Amino acid sequence: VMGGSMGGMRTLEWIVQHPERVGTALVMATSAAASADQIATQSVQIQAIQADPDWQGGDYYGTGRAPLTGMGIARRIAHLTYRTERELAGRFGRDHQLGENALTDGRFAVQSYLDHQAAKLNRRFDPGTYVALSDAMSLHDVYRGRGLDVLRGVEVPTRVVGLTSDRLYPLYLQQQIADELGVDLDVVESPF
Repeated sequence: VMGGSMGGMRTLEWIVQHPERVGTALVMATSAAASADQIATQSVQIQAIQADPDWQGGDYYGTGRAPLTGMGIARRIAHLTYRTERELAGRFGRDHQLGENALTDGRFAVQSYLDHQAAKLNRRFDPGTYVALSDAMSLHDVYRGRGLDVLRGVEVPTRVVGLTSDRLYPLYLQQQIADELGVDLDVVESPF
C-alpha cells in the first residue's frame, strides 16, 4: 500500500488496522495526525465553499446551482500549499498574464495560473466531496483511540518519504512517523 498526502494517511491506517493484508508500505508527504496548520488551511477552504451562496446549506444537488466559485477559491488556497515560493517566483515572477495588464484590469501570470487550476477542478470535482475530504484530512489522527505508541508496534516493512520543500507536510512530520516506526526517513530534495 502506498500513498502521499491523504493517501499517506490511508496507508498509515492500513498498516495499523490491517497489517496482515499489507506486504509493504510507502508513506509519503503526510502526517500521523493533522497539524494545526493543516487544519487551519483546510478549514479556510471549507469556509470558502460554504460561504458561496450556491452552497445552499450543502443541499444544492438538483438545483442547477453548485458552489463552484467557493470551490474555485478553495482550490486556489490549496494550490498555494502544493507549490513553493521559489517555484512560483521562478515560473511566474511578477509577470503580467500574456496579453493582459495587471496595472489596469488584467492579471498577473500567477493569478491566471491559479484561475486555470480552479477552473480545471470545477469541471471534474464536486464541492460537497471537496468539503468531506478536507474535513476527513483535518480529523486524521492515527493515535486517536489507540495511544501515542501505536506506530511503534507496526511490523509491516514501511518506507517513509518526505520532500524538502513541502509546505503542507514539512519534513519533521515524516521524521516523526519514521522515528515511531523505527525506520530511516528518505528525503527527496526538490524545489517542487
